[in-house]
Amino acid sequence: AVVSTQSGHYGRGSGFSLVFFEGNGYGLSQDLGSAGSCLEEFQLVPFMQCSSSDVCRHGVRTDKSFWLAVDAEADYTIKPMTSIDEIVPHISRCTVCLGTQYILARHSFTDVAPECPEDFSPLWEGYSYVMVTSSGVSGGGQDLASSGSCLENFYLPTFIECLGRGTCAYYINNLDYWLAQNPDTSQPGMWGMGNVYSGLDDILDQGVAKCTVCARNTLAL
Repeated sequence: AVVSTQSGHYGRGSGFSLVFFEGNGYGLSQDLGSAGSCLEEFQLVPFMQCSSSDVCRHGVRTDKSFWLAVDAEADYTIKPMTSIDEIVPHISRCTVCLGTQYILARHSFTDVAPECPEDFSPLWEGYSYVMVTSSGVSGGGQDLASSGSCLENFYLPTFIECLGRGTCAYYINNLDYWLAQNPDTSQPGMWGMGNVYSGLDDILDQGVAKCTVCARNTLAL
């Protein structure tokens, strides 16, 4: 379903949530907190490859696109999906929201969402999303100051991969990276290292860090 806008903001179009592109082995991330990550139309590979010889090719087999997925059970044993009607229900929807307030994300490194700074009010709480990687060196990350690094819901896998040959699928070698909890600030970076969190409850309680997206309060005139 298309998401609604926050209070004080206005919707300016809806679409499908793009995470990053990969072409010829090089990737380009999209900040999930920016309008560029919300494409009005869904295409498996929405770009083409052009050379200096005035030739462009659309759907090169090695080109890829990665999209935010919906919270659905991923079946890694089925063949990649080829029908657009079968693929689209797996793609997360988005809305571009317009407002006048300055927006920032704060990350707690604990299981408790942080408070907003003075003169800021919370828009939503979520989980601290860092980056995604696929096979080889492909991958992309989020600006941790951006609202795109604070996802309201935590689920795995978080994204789905589409290929230039015309298929989309969840792949076992696709990895999500999230900020980890580190409540013992006297040992920065050491708490929890080597721990394995198995199962959603364990991950949410002890593993993934919480965050808050904050909006600067409008000054009264």
